[in-house]
Amino acid sequence: MIIRSKAPLRLGLAGGGSDVSPYSDIYGGLVLNATINLYAYCTIEERSDGLIAIDSYDDGCKLEYPASQELPVDGHADLVKGVYNRVMRDYPFSPRAFRIITYNDAPAGSGLGTSSTMVVCILKAFVEWLSLPMGDYEIARLAYEIERLDLGLSGGKQDQYAAAFGGFNFIEFLPDDRVIVNPLKVKRWITDELEAGLLLYFTGKSRSSARIIDEQRRNTSSGKAEAIEAMHRIKQSAVDMKAAILKGDMQSFSEILGSSWEQKKKMAEGISNPAIQHAFDVAMAAGARAGKVSGAGGGGFIIFYVDPADKKRVEEALKSLDGFVLPFLFTDGGAHGWKIYDTDTVNK
Repeated sequence: MIIRSKAPLRLGLAGGGSDVSPYSDIYGGLVLNATINLYAYCTIEERSDGLIAIDSYDDGCKLEYPASQELPVDGHADLVKGVYNRVMRDYPFSPRAFRIITYNDAPAGSGLGTSSTMVVCILKAFVEWLSLPMGDYEIARLAYEIERLDLGLSGGKQDQYAAAFGGFNFIEFLPDDRVIVNPLKVKRWITDELEAGLLLYFTGKSRSSARIIDEQRRNTSSGKAEAIEAMHRIKQSAVDMKAAILKGDMQSFSEILGSSWEQKKKMAEGISNPAIQHAFDVAMAAGARAGKVSGAGGGGFIIFYVDPADKKRVEEALKSLDGFVLPFLFTDGGAHGWKIYDTDTVNK
């Protein structure tokens, strides 16, 4: 039997960072995000040779271990191992042989939530394979625990819920790790207008979000007034942007996007840099109205909003830089998995 799963990556539109502890624990966080047609993928193939084989294309590694209750977390394909170890710990299954293959449509460190989405994707494959009793909330919560607690990787909470639920979501992050996902019913013409006006530009450089997020956490813990006030405004921007999107108010959408970026840069050093600022300068000179870096900052993708009539001119201007524009569409569906029964057991 073969099991496959896929989970969508997301654009962080407003409120990003307010989902990171300890801010969300103290003040509560609000995030507005939307999934797009770029995905994390996972395949599990049952084997009969007593081995667990891991092909992690994002990590560039191929690994093989005897089937056991726990795999070594050693910096190689740790997302796969973290999911496997947690499933084996929480559920009464005997070790079994299988091959797992994972890859993303976007590079790691792109600001689209690739790592968290991959954890959701892998977990969804195990849910499908082992018939685990988990819904979207349970998958997102367990994926968060695996990544943040079991593996000790820095980050927030929004990406796991975006990947599990899919679509446009206004997400509340409350004390005691409570999360409420509010799906937004966005009219088709508004989605079309957003797709026509949004431009996704990859800076050509991936980055690790851990350092920026750790500094953000320290600023909150130490009570740094400027950083906390900026985060309050970023959180409010999620409320304001929700209203703008539901009404189709593109002028307000553009203004909120731009002001959110200005506040975000106050959260930690390294969120912006000369290469990012140069991309902004080029895009704005060509007609872009506003923009913000997706994710923690420091690199990855920039979201620009432009008048659709000016979109090609902005694209042409950005071609003079080292990065590239990546077309995308919004998607409604969250993570899902499926089985293929009409095949022999695979031994590779």
